[in-house]
Amino acid sequence: LAEHFRTSSPPKVRLCVHCLQAVLPRKPPARMEARTHLQLGSVLYHHTRNGDQARGHLEKAVSLGGDGGIPQFEDVKFEAASLLSELYCQENSVDTAKPLLRKAIQISQQTPYWHCRLLFQLAQLHTLEKDLVSACDLLGVGAEYARVVGSEYTSMKIVDFSLKLQLLLMERKLQEVHPLLTLCGQIVENWQGNPIQKESLRVFFLVLQVTHYLDAGQVKSVKPCLKQLQQCIQTISTLHDDEILPSNPADLFHWLPKEHMCVLVYLVTVMHSMQAGYLEKAQKYTDKALMQLEKLKMLDCSPILSSFQVILLEHIIMCRLVTGHKATALQEISQVCQLCQQSPRLFSNHAAQLHTLLGLYCISVNCMDNAEAQFTTALRLTTHQELWAFIVTNLASVYIREGNRHQELYSLLERINPDHNFPVSSHCLRAAAFYIRGLFSFFQGRYNEAKRFLRETLKMSNAEDLNRLTACSLVLLGHIFYVLGNHRESNNMVVPAMQLASKIPDMSVQLWSSALLRDLNKACGNAMDAHEAAQMHQNFSQQLLQDHIEACSLPEHNLITWTDGPPPVQFQAQNGPTTSLASLL
Repeated sequence: LAEHFRTSSPPKVRLCVHCLQAVLPRKPPARMEARTHLQLGSVLYHHTRNGDQARGHLEKAVSLGGDGGIPQFEDVKFEAASLLSELYCQENSVDTAKPLLRKAIQISQQTPYWHCRLLFQLAQLHTLEKDLVSACDLLGVGAEYARVVGSEYTSMKIVDFSLKLQLLLMERKLQEVHPLLTLCGQIVENWQGNPIQKESLRVFFLVLQVTHYLDAGQVKSVKPCLKQLQQCIQTISTLHDDEILPSNPADLFHWLPKEHMCVLVYLVTVMHSMQAGYLEKAQKYTDKALMQLEKLKMLDCSPILSSFQVILLEHIIMCRLVTGHKATALQEISQVCQLCQQSPRLFSNHAAQLHTLLGLYCISVNCMDNAEAQFTTALRLTTHQELWAFIVTNLASVYIREGNRHQELYSLLERINPDHNFPVSSHCLRAAAFYIRGLFSFFQGRYNEAKRFLRETLKMSNAEDLNRLTACSLVLLGHIFYVLGNHRESNNMVVPAMQLASKIPDMSVQLWSSALLRDLNKACGNAMDAHEAAQMHQNFSQQLLQDHIEACSLPEHNLITWTDGPPPVQFQAQNGPTTSLASLL
């Protein structure tokens, strides 16, 4: 009866819990009592926010098993240990989760499925704590165990996961990573086995490959792998899980359910589209992924789904800020805050990104003091090198616009010097660092130096199809040539900048380009073209102004003052915008 209520659509959780609770006073056999505690803990953990009760039931299920445990109790005992350690991690009690998993691993060697799964889980915990050496050691044990019990599939999956850790260990050594990726790809392709397992392995490997390229800022180079990944997920969606069941118990689990894989592929597609500057495509795939997530979360409260949702929102928020939809971006930042309030672990993993997004929003509404405070908070919270470089680059742009922070600016620029010891291997971030140097040189009136930096940005962004950086560099070069009186060369830069910005679409670059085209055509005596450009500029200005007023009037606008502790729960209403649009227009 409890199972009937649990699998109803939507699940009738309260009735399910009542039925399970009714079993316990009837003094069932120890095995049934343990399973009932596991079921209660699982339902409360997945479908409610009652973590304390869920923990109590799961701890009881584990303790009923003991070391030797009830005969044939393994599935209950190990599932309870796995779920309980997951709950501990959600509560940021990783140090409590690790010994629980170690003990379960120690006594699960006769149960291949759970032994492999628990090894993966503990390796994942070490990875989250950046203890990659311990994680690799565990995976080595897992790979050897899988070979002993005859599971080539699980052994290969562990090899793939080890590859991921090796990629992390070998950051900034790209020449060593590529041969490793090629070798692993060949092993996966040559493996002959269950079709679903093979496609699952391919998705796993291709996700590693695609995210590696995206981390490296190589948007063009990743396209063949991304296309393979998208084709692979289409193949998987046509296969049925129950067509061919593996005979070896160590082969009985996928690294992700098929439905989760689909969302993950949407997610990496959004990441690629945002980096490449295909923002309408990013919006399309975000909508698809969020719709799929909404359906999945009705039946499954797995923490990874909330992580996917937060990462999707982080990317689409950046897209909104570029396309001139600040009010929508602010409401989505508030949505991320609400998701993070529900999970301490999610907040600790995404706090730096949240403050970074608020910093970008502050720049878009010209609240430079708040932008500086948000970026400074984000820098304090992050240990991730790429995010650190991204934040520093944006903070430098704030100092450039303020115009009176030379000492701090010189210090920042020295730390992200693209010509010498750049701190990360990301092609995209290095190109952005050249752009920031060019922008600073422009404001200093050092035009030849600015042109050198911007041409370097153009060369790098063209090589990897980084459309936004290309558009920004072209319009700034056009502005420099206009200041120098070279109207023809300025026009050669601004026209393609405008075309590219319209394609992205990038509202700020369109505003800047239309202003330059108006002034260029006026200076060249092209009255009709000047009038057309002036009209475009007026339209963009009005759109930005309307969005600016709407965003600053939202109660969520108060988030720009939050720099410490968990995100605020409630927001007071605003009377209206308190910042000027002068510097934007």
